[in-house]
Amino acid sequence: MRIAMIGTGYVGLVSGACFSEFGVDVVCVDKDEVKISRLDRGEIPIFEPGLDDLVANNVRAGRLTFTTDLKSAVREADAVFIAVGTPTRRGDGHADLSYVYGAAKEIAEAMDGYTVVVTKSTVPVGTGREVARIIRETRPDADFDVCSNPEFLREGAAISDFMRPDRVVIGTESERAQEVMRAIYRPLYLIETPIVFTTLQTSELIKYAANTFLATKITFINEVADLCEKVGADVHDVARGIGLDGRIGRKFLHPGPGYGGSCFPKDTLALVKTAQDYDAPLRIVETVVDINDKRKKQMAEKIIAACGGSVSGKTIAVLGLTFKPNTDDMRDSPSLDIVPALQAAGAKVKAYDPEGMKEAREMLPGVEMCDNAYATMEGADAVSIVTEWNEFRALDIERVKKLLKQPLMVDLRNVYNPDDMRKAGFDYVCVGRGTTEAGAPK
Repeated sequence: MRIAMIGTGYVGLVSGACFSEFGVDVVCVDKDEVKISRLDRGEIPIFEPGLDDLVANNVRAGRLTFTTDLKSAVREADAVFIAVGTPTRRGDGHADLSYVYGAAKEIAEAMDGYTVVVTKSTVPVGTGREVARIIRETRPDADFDVCSNPEFLREGAAISDFMRPDRVVIGTESERAQEVMRAIYRPLYLIETPIVFTTLQTSELIKYAANTFLATKITFINEVADLCEKVGADVHDVARGIGLDGRIGRKFLHPGPGYGGSCFPKDTLALVKTAQDYDAPLRIVETVVDINDKRKKQMAEKIIAACGGSVSGKTIAVLGLTFKPNTDDMRDSPSLDIVPALQAAGAKVKAYDPEGMKEAREMLPGVEMCDNAYATMEGADAVSIVTEWNEFRALDIERVKKLLKQPLMVDLRNVYNPDDMRKAGFDYVCVGRGTTEAGAPK
């Protein structure tokens, strides 16, 4: 069994490396010659725990290779996975499928014998049908089937998610293609991983429905957190109280500054647009998108309010810039709204992130990037935790207190215990942990 993985971004590289760990011969293809050269030298262009070792081991074993030659990779492949980007299209919010369709045309020109073409990229309903049409139009004689095989990888835990998934979803109406996909995923079948076979359209929709549901859970608990602050309740206890209900579940009930990353923002928006196109609007998801966009800006206002209503001329230390810990991904991170808003209000911002500094320097001009967490706090008027990296969970609180001009922490991830922080002499502001002195309804 040989696989060609078109695209060596996050999904393509992780998926290719994991398939090779299954014992499959995988060729990862990318047009970016610099990226392929780096991969050939053993340099991983993204940060994902464990990925460097996984890639190195399978390259050494001869099961994983990298190339810019799409034709040779596709010609020898039993299955070709399309794992190119599907960013939000400028102007209308739809997913930009130009890279997917471009890859489909090139694959069609290179295929030799029966080939299963698999969309691994997150794509709207109907994309698989269009990929099949493009291939058929380009190569009327081609022997192929198109499958949908969405990924459900969490950045920071992607390898574990791939190797021990909750489920594998495969959309195809061809028994021949099903057999190829069963062979590829045989190691997961042997450990009794649920494998859901369905239609192309259903598989495509499952991916969007899953991501938007999780985004809705995040947005729900964020709004509940705001209410908790008003009524004097603790959102963590609320989340635990409802999360222990098996119908609801505990995951994705952590309040914070809003969701970001490469998936939730673009996927919620794309599903909203698809639903509107088919005259079946998803009002809940439309609201989720709107609330999340506003929430990130509200977090900057929360920091400003904690500083007495003004940050003009003040220095704010920001801990964490990536959208979540254990990744270097800055896409749609809350920091991209929070930091510029603080700067616009007259603040000087000093920041540190364990993995996101390189990209952050380009995306957040005017920010003083520091070498460690404590360097951000020296002479600062307040410190705010924006991303909950583990190293921020056990700061030397006394040292923090001495470095700051005043002991003020705005913890947007609820890393610390409010009582402990107040006993330590801090003015501690967090999310959704109301005081017993809450006001009455207006």
